[in-house]
Amino acid sequence: MAHRTPVCIVSTDPGVDDIIAILFALASPELEILAFITSFGNTDITSSYKNILKAYRAVARHLEEFPQDSSRFPNFNPETKPILACGSVGPLEGDLHSAQYFHGRLVERVQSDGLGNISERHPDLDVESNGSEHPQLTLTNLSGLEVASHFIRNRPPRTITYIALGPLTDLAWLMNDNATLIRDRIGRIVCMGGALDVPGNTSPVAEFNFFADPYAVKKLLIQADIENPTLLPLDRFLMLPLDITTLHELPFPFYTEKVDPAFETSAKPSDPANKSPLTHFTSSFLEQTRVVVLQFGKDAMELHDIVAMWCAIENPPVSNGCVDTLAAGWSARTRVFDIERTGELTRGFLVVDRRDDGSAYAPGANRAEVQAELDKHNAHHGAWESTAVPALVETEHAPTAVPANGVMVWGVVV
Repeated sequence: MAHRTPVCIVSTDPGVDDIIAILFALASPELEILAFITSFGNTDITSSYKNILKAYRAVARHLEEFPQDSSRFPNFNPETKPILACGSVGPLEGDLHSAQYFHGRLVERVQSDGLGNISERHPDLDVESNGSEHPQLTLTNLSGLEVASHFIRNRPPRTITYIALGPLTDLAWLMNDNATLIRDRIGRIVCMGGALDVPGNTSPVAEFNFFADPYAVKKLLIQADIENPTLLPLDRFLMLPLDITTLHELPFPFYTEKVDPAFETSAKPSDPANKSPLTHFTSSFLEQTRVVVLQFGKDAMELHDIVAMWCAIENPPVSNGCVDTLAAGWSARTRVFDIERTGELTRGFLVVDRRDDGSAYAPGANRAEVQAELDKHNAHHGAWESTAVPALVETEHAPTAVPANGVMVWGVVV
């Protein structure tokens, strides 16, 4: 068998796109999944933990009914079962924020399961989380910090990829306790988070994962000194902000055409009698997602965490001393920024240092006009000009009606 990249999928706060990314990982023979470490974020820590179990049970039910599909999920029944552990329940400092509205909270509800309330809308998909045994996972009472440290310490150096699909809190605690270990032995860190030259998706300026714990971002990427050397090995850190991930989306009409012809919004819940167990599972948690994005004038789901998983698959770690080049079609550039932690309106905002950064537009520039001007003069479009479609803004409250001219979608492929 070809070499597989061992990965810890950590700080995952399984909401809708996280779960699709995890299903992607289960279907990817390039990966060896060592552990899932759940955290706060899209929902509370208990629901995050249960959502991993829900995804596994959906795949198990599918393979029971369609055993011929087992080859589609090479990581579902591995020789060594992945560990499922709990990570952080809140940020390093400050108030706890979640994306429970977007990922399933009905306006009158206080809590959500993170998957469009499928636990109530589809009781057949709910699971219990108090068991001690699982056929495909190793359940543990060890902390996520202990689990991640164990694998990084005991696997060969520079071989493990740490995939952060949620807030960076767990990674901050890991570096706080094991900074030398991580710098010496981690292979690569792939992080979905931030917004550099595009609007945010939780506020007008902030992406959710960085908004949820800006203190962790500051500690890991920006703030370090001799007494507190918690800065990550940035030469092995790949950040996928909304600038990149927003471009990738799943149009719901396409999903209906290719996956589930009976797919509707939450007004008509998925019927398990007429579709495969896995299709029933995905349609059930996409129902509420479609309701929310339609309120913003869009009929598609953005695939943020899926892009991060794709990046990890395509770009495994390289051995110490080797030149680290990304796979064909992938490129990276160093960006200089700080993060706002306490602003009334700007929590999680990445303040890009544009004084010596030719890759970014000037603050306040109309990107559409800049691109049009470049076209008019037949000027070259640089690879690092912002080409992403502005992200929809998620809120922790129900959005107000969007004016007819309130959403502008545009994009340029270079």
